[in-house]
Amino acid sequence: MSMVQESVEVEVPLHTAYNQWTQFEDFPRFMEGVEEVTQIDARHNHWRTSVGGATREFDTEIVDQLPDQKIAWRTIGGDIRQMGVVTFEPLDAERTAVRLAIDFEPEGMAEKAADMMGMVDRRVKGDLRRFKSFIEERGMESGAWRGRITPA
Repeated sequence: MSMVQESVEVEVPLHTAYNQWTQFEDFPRFMEGVEEVTQIDARHNHWRTSVGGATREFDTEIVDQLPDQKIAWRTIGGDIRQMGVVTFEPLDAERTAVRLAIDFEPEGMAEKAADMMGMVDRRVKGDLRRFKSFIEERGMESGAWRGRITPA
């Protein structure tokens, strides 16, 4: 497994940053290569991605979600093997640190080479920069889900 860790400071309150991140179906608006995310229920999402011309589909399960603090997930089926966590920390009343850590298993020679060259790290960093622009330009979240999901 390989690990990517990146963070970004967003100029919105904690509540706003967290609420927007719970809107998984908006991810294609700021995540490169994510074509569609379909929320199946409170715990499960179906993803379709396209990277370098290769389309992949997979399902994720949220394993731990604590409002205004963190969302942790893992893949449970499909073409991708990964797990990760995004955490939110208030810096002051109007700024939030968003930290993302992902463990993933590169598949095939192309993905292993991309991982070794740091392309995955750059993509995640770019996704966080685009999230920052997305939420700061809006100034408010597009929706929210504040439920608690506890580890099984």
